[in-house]
Amino acid sequence: MPKMTAAEAAVKVLESEGVDVAFGVPGAAILPFYEGLKGSSIKHVLVRHEEGGSHSAEGYARAGGKVGVNIGTSGPAGTNMITGLYSAIADSIPILCITGQAPTTKLHKEDFQAIDIAAIAKPVTKWSVTVMEGAQVPWAFRYAFQIMKSGRPGPVLIDLPLDVQKEIIEYDAESDVPLEIFKPRPHPKQISKVFDMLNEAETPLVVAGGGVINAEASELLVEFAELINTPVVPTLMGWGVIPDDHPLQAGQVGLQTQHRYGNATFLQSDFVIGIGNRWANRHTGSPERYTAGRKFVHIDIEPNQIGRVFGPDLGIVSDAKVALEALVQEARKRKQAGQLRDRSRWVAECLHRKSTMLRRTDFDDVPIKPQRVFQEINNVFGRDTRFVTAIGLYQIASGQFQQVFKPRNYIICGQAGPLGWEISACIGAKLAVPESEVVGVVGDYSFQFLIEEIAVAAQHRVPFVMVLINNSYLGLIRQAQKGYKMDFEVQLSFENVNCEEIGEYGVDHVRAVEALGGKCFRVFEPDGIAPKLEEARVLAEELRLPVVVEVITERKTDIAMGPEIDQITEFEEIIDVAPKAEITDKVA
Repeated sequence: MPKMTAAEAAVKVLESEGVDVAFGVPGAAILPFYEGLKGSSIKHVLVRHEEGGSHSAEGYARAGGKVGVNIGTSGPAGTNMITGLYSAIADSIPILCITGQAPTTKLHKEDFQAIDIAAIAKPVTKWSVTVMEGAQVPWAFRYAFQIMKSGRPGPVLIDLPLDVQKEIIEYDAESDVPLEIFKPRPHPKQISKVFDMLNEAETPLVVAGGGVINAEASELLVEFAELINTPVVPTLMGWGVIPDDHPLQAGQVGLQTQHRYGNATFLQSDFVIGIGNRWANRHTGSPERYTAGRKFVHIDIEPNQIGRVFGPDLGIVSDAKVALEALVQEARKRKQAGQLRDRSRWVAECLHRKSTMLRRTDFDDVPIKPQRVFQEINNVFGRDTRFVTAIGLYQIASGQFQQVFKPRNYIICGQAGPLGWEISACIGAKLAVPESEVVGVVGDYSFQFLIEEIAVAAQHRVPFVMVLINNSYLGLIRQAQKGYKMDFEVQLSFENVNCEEIGEYGVDHVRAVEALGGKCFRVFEPDGIAPKLEEARVLAEELRLPVVVEVITERKTDIAMGPEIDQITEFEEIIDVAPKAEITDKVA
């Protein structure tokens, strides 16, 4: 039997599980593991902060559909990873965090940086363990991958004491293989019941969540919707399961990241099939108002998700892909037998709302309105672009005004929403799918939290474009008034500016980004946005660097955020940009 250190065995397991990139920061307590990485096929990306490494692992997993890996030493390295683990478990993202630890004989002696990280991480992981025997290390890693991929995906933390990593063990990598992944299946009776309920409905909808994307089942989702001719509402985590311009895409529903036509359509529905979603509060608002007057089917891979927010009329525990395979098969059979209702009128009504209940984005105002920023983003970047965003007003505006056409092309931390997430997630996303164009959307405050990770992208030549929406317009005026040296020309009228209402000064992101090895442009005029975005995307690929386009916007913007989903009145005028859909009277 081959002999090697436990750390070397762990690396071989990672390789056999398909890991090709790992993020991390080395330190004394994890050095044996790093020795094991030498000569392996795994590319190591040195990050500047362990939280940044965990978010890079998230971006990698979300964009590529594979397990993301983050490595750190003992003590604060592990505690720095907690936010990333929380973000991952909240959104069902499989990442593996590996930490070093003090020797087993010192764990109870309060040695330097000896902390029970497995206990700390337990609430935000599917499994968290300190491995106490060298011979258990390869099997702990095998089990970790089985746990991360079985049922609802999620993160795992493995803590490795220094002496355990160094221990010489017997391990035959040639005969070891990945463990079987468990995915629950629906019962045929449940599938039949779904169609019985569907045929009783007049105005049904399908709500598609992130579980559909995790299961790589987006094509099946679209086929199912087309077979039953029923509109689809993607959740924020499910955005991209069906192209935004597909006639059955009915828009976002909710309180913040929503479309006016999406809310209006939902209010007209009487039956909802939820697949791989969790009924998040920003989607539902008040459950009482959300559920009133309609029946629900909830299909989810995790049994304890069903009934968590409200009790559905029918709950089905199943992997989204397996469930959709069964639904598609049944839909084909019933359609051939003429047992599906004609939904032409309902679909036409939804299209009518989608083509008329639109919000204006073509503002020429200075300072720039954020709506215009997203109009230019939609115009400049293609259908294959992968967008990355996190939390704040810019994310809310993104959810209302951006367009998404493919799964894994809207990469967002939906529930946790940690500030500083975007730069690291962009790095992970680009490394996961190098051929894709990656574009981040971030606010000026969030950008500062992990800005040092720009240096990681610059060092490792990871190109992407970051659109930085900075609403410090008046702060920049104040800087100019005070005579501060600026790297750009500001030709503005300072008349009637009330300095007491200016607020915080703007931050010179241009110098900060370029000091870290990236490139940065600043835009004040709406007509300058598109040219700078075009220049940035070319420059990013030519120089293989992150390029930031900082757009200076107005301080405050009225963006629709009603307290309930029936609050669909907007501040800006509603425009009609498309022909009204023809409404037929066909009802089988």
